[in-house]
Amino acid sequence: MIKNIFTSKVALLYLLSIFMIVSFSTWMSLLNNFVIEVASFDGKQIGILQSLREIPGFLAFSVVLVILIISQQRLAYISMILLGVGTALTGVYPSALGLYTTTVIMSIGFHYLETLNQSLSLQWLDKKDAPVVLGKITAAKSLSGLVVFGLIYVMMQFYSVEYKTVYIIFGGVTTLVGVIAWIGFEHFKDDVVQEKSLKLKKEYWLFYLLTFLAGARRQIFVVFAGFLLVEKFGVDIHNMVALLLINSALNIYLAPKIGKFIASYGERASLRLEYIGLILVFVSYAYVENVYIAFALYVVDHLLFSMAIALKTYFQKIADPKDIASASAVSFTINHVAAVFLPVVLGLVWLYSYKLVFIIGAMIALSSFLLGLLIPKAPSRGYETLLKEKKSLKGNL
Repeated sequence: MIKNIFTSKVALLYLLSIFMIVSFSTWMSLLNNFVIEVASFDGKQIGILQSLREIPGFLAFSVVLVILIISQQRLAYISMILLGVGTALTGVYPSALGLYTTTVIMSIGFHYLETLNQSLSLQWLDKKDAPVVLGKITAAKSLSGLVVFGLIYVMMQFYSVEYKTVYIIFGGVTTLVGVIAWIGFEHFKDDVVQEKSLKLKKEYWLFYLLTFLAGARRQIFVVFAGFLLVEKFGVDIHNMVALLLINSALNIYLAPKIGKFIASYGERASLRLEYIGLILVFVSYAYVENVYIAFALYVVDHLLFSMAIALKTYFQKIADPKDIASASAVSFTINHVAAVFLPVVLGLVWLYSYKLVFIIGAMIALSSFLLGLLIPKAPSRGYETLLKEKKSLKGNL
């Protein structure tokens, strides 16, 4: 049984995804309370930290350069180890400079691992099965997050474990698993030799643009939704972790169903539904005055992230198989272009009006919806958008 696990590509995808979440969920779930309670950050400093966190994501295109000398699989192990080490060190240096430094280390590991995980998933999974399998992997990630949040809640609520110790424990686990995976798993050969040059291909322009806007929207949720709960409503660390537990529990149930929905109804319908939901959520964030409604918005916002599977499988359907590794790296860079400057800019906007931050998010979601109207009902290579000459008029309008 164990031998079969170490020779399974899908098992490796699960492992990479799960332990990426173990470290990143720990880092993110504690962050807003940690920087306010221990490091005394204000909106400007949290904006700077989040912008620094996104710089490695912006540089994700460099994955293509690194895999010239290191295989994707081995680079994934190295990235997991870096993620674990960066997380473990986070609580050790609770100063601005210390947090900025450990955040960059953690982020290099996280963004390289996420880029490689997407690349390997789209290469290793069959197109028909990809939405369902990715939905199940998302559920497994949520279950992992649920376990992590539950353990953190117990450790901090009942045993008063310090932030530093929590970071060391969960970061250390990820580091150890990365080493074990490197030693234990079979090295899988690529079915298709990947293009190792950086190119922006015009046929993928809609995917690139939707990816850019997705990155901008994600920043508003990741950086400012949680910050709103802590700063405006005074939500403490125990309630923040409890909220994340609820998110994970719902995702365990809903993520596989979302994957099946995408497989049944297609990427076009799925992405339209996601974008409409995001518009409503962001507008509501701007005007919410009740903490329980704010909690509900946070949960719905988080669930909509599972719909992002549709953008990945849309790309899988339109991409030349040899472009997947390089295009995944390029798309991660595009996803993080806004992430490098947006937290700082919106951090300054926050000081003037937090409502305006979320109205900007709603406008970005509206732009995504309008662009999403160009996705064909059945996208494929050579038929990436409705602006292309239609192979068949019926069913695509």
